[in-house]
Amino acid sequence: MTKRTLSILAAAALAAACTSETPEPAATSAPAAAEAMETAPPVLGGTKSTETPADFVTRINEEFDVLSRETAAASWVRANFITTDTARLAAKAGERRLAALSDAVEQSKAFNGQDMDPASARSLHLLKLETSMPAPNDDAKRAELTQLQTDMAGMYGAGKWCTDEGECKDLEELNRIMANSRDYDELKAAWTGWRTVSPPMRPMYQRFAELTEEGAQTLGFSDLGTMWRSAYDMTPEEFAAEAERLWSQVDPLYEQLHCYVRDELADYYGEDKVSRTGPIPAHLLGNMWSQQWGEIYDLVEPYPGETHLDVTETLKTAGYDEEKMVRTAEAFFVSLGMPDLPDTFYERSLIKKPADRDVICHASAWDMNPAEKDVRIKQCVEINEEQFVTLHHELGHIYYYLAYNHQPNLFRSGAHDGFHEGIGDTLNLSMTPDYYARLGLVEATEANEKAVINQQMKLALDKIAFLPFGKLIDQWRWGVFDGSISPEDYNKAWWELRTKYQGIEAPVERSEADFDPGAKYHVPGNTPYTRYFLAHILQFQFHKALCDTAGHEGDLYGCSIYGSKAAGEQLWAMMQAGISQPWQETLQAAIGTDQMDASAIIDYFAPLMGWLEEQNQGKTCGW
Repeated sequence: MTKRTLSILAAAALAAACTSETPEPAATSAPAAAEAMETAPPVLGGTKSTETPADFVTRINEEFDVLSRETAAASWVRANFITTDTARLAAKAGERRLAALSDAVEQSKAFNGQDMDPASARSLHLLKLETSMPAPNDDAKRAELTQLQTDMAGMYGAGKWCTDEGECKDLEELNRIMANSRDYDELKAAWTGWRTVSPPMRPMYQRFAELTEEGAQTLGFSDLGTMWRSAYDMTPEEFAAEAERLWSQVDPLYEQLHCYVRDELADYYGEDKVSRTGPIPAHLLGNMWSQQWGEIYDLVEPYPGETHLDVTETLKTAGYDEEKMVRTAEAFFVSLGMPDLPDTFYERSLIKKPADRDVICHASAWDMNPAEKDVRIKQCVEINEEQFVTLHHELGHIYYYLAYNHQPNLFRSGAHDGFHEGIGDTLNLSMTPDYYARLGLVEATEANEKAVINQQMKLALDKIAFLPFGKLIDQWRWGVFDGSISPEDYNKAWWELRTKYQGIEAPVERSEADFDPGAKYHVPGNTPYTRYFLAHILQFQFHKALCDTAGHEGDLYGCSIYGSKAAGEQLWAMMQAGISQPWQETLQAAIGTDQMDASAIIDYFAPLMGWLEEQNQGKTCGW
């Protein structure tokens, strides 16, 4: 979660840039959160009659700097010392900043219609987009909206499925079943069980949509979806069309992957359970939400027994500990010509799970105090490949913070919300066999065609399988927010979109008594989701541009920019701009185009696409 998408419930985590697409549910109980979120005293100075728009923007940036540091400190302590008291302090700090934001937006209305310089105009526009949950200009309704989101997130965070025998399982336990079980009925029970948590949210979400519509209208937007789509330096209508265009570029690859996976699942489970021509039952893809399919790699591996990259054991035998894992990731960025991390990074980050207390282990990057270059990560590092990859990703966020730390408060963010996630993932694409060989973790070998297909399949099950899911979450919400999806059709519309884009279906009959969107955290947590779709597009586009700059020759999937000062300079310049200008200008200056483009994905996965087309000959693809 970045500044651009602050919500009232999640205000306590303002400073954290949560890098996974599954943020931590709020730890604060509903009563505690409600108590903590008392009306905060005014924190901003009032607009002066002589104040110009530029003066106002300067003042707001300075005052928000102070409040951001306060919020960041409270959030950090809460994440590292989980108690009722730290949760209260974090919620209170977040509420103070939200009160300041509301006050600032009201003050900014004094400048409506005035001529002003482009930087001031952009700052005032971004100010209105600082929250993802605009509240009505009414104290009672504001309190109601806050309580609704607190309650919905609380339901999610405390959710459990209890069997008739009284055995209860939380989401973590159910996720393990979804990932590891290959029993059709056990998977169906876990999938269905988790969705017993969300039906009580249904009337609450309807009221939430009504209140946020009123809140968005106070800011000049027709509804919340329109407001979210206004954050991309194009009209909301243009952005919706742009998302659809990008999807059309990758849809053929997704369809081929779906066709192959469906056939393999039909072989494994039987055609009585998996149709070879219809949607795939949603509980068979290794993930509670069918958003990434990597956990079923063993069922669909192209060449069983052929090597696929995994350096977990060599990391251990090479003597890597938690700090060496982090310093090796740092060395990647330094090899690109970027600065060493500040000493305070290692003094203040949490990289090893404490033995004496509970902490939120979910990996995250933190921009605590830009003026002092106080940046940190919080990750309970384990010695394995997945954690090693995650560390490179997290440091992508950290170096983004350092690159734009000279910008004023309102400009310290990614060029749009897909950029921050996209940068971190771009570096992950350079973690190739050649990179690992240069670290001494694998033997340098010539590319093996079968091994390449295995590696590409493993990556595609996460990257390509995610794309339609990343798009449809917000497409459903846009419809809810603008009224084109009525409350009577919430679940129907949800499954229509999941079938249309993902080619999946519910394993059991669903009705409007259910509320399956609420079974995904980002819906009750009100976290915009299109950013993750965009990040998955941009990371390949960035990767190709940087590889070209680095002088890479050969297939794109084999490129690592490790050690390329030229690529590092290009990346640093792009990150330095923050959100100070339209993202199109930032992209044009960095890679020579002002358009997001998914063609690099097709280029990257060209070997797999050719292999899939061969495997799928004679099959009926699509659904």
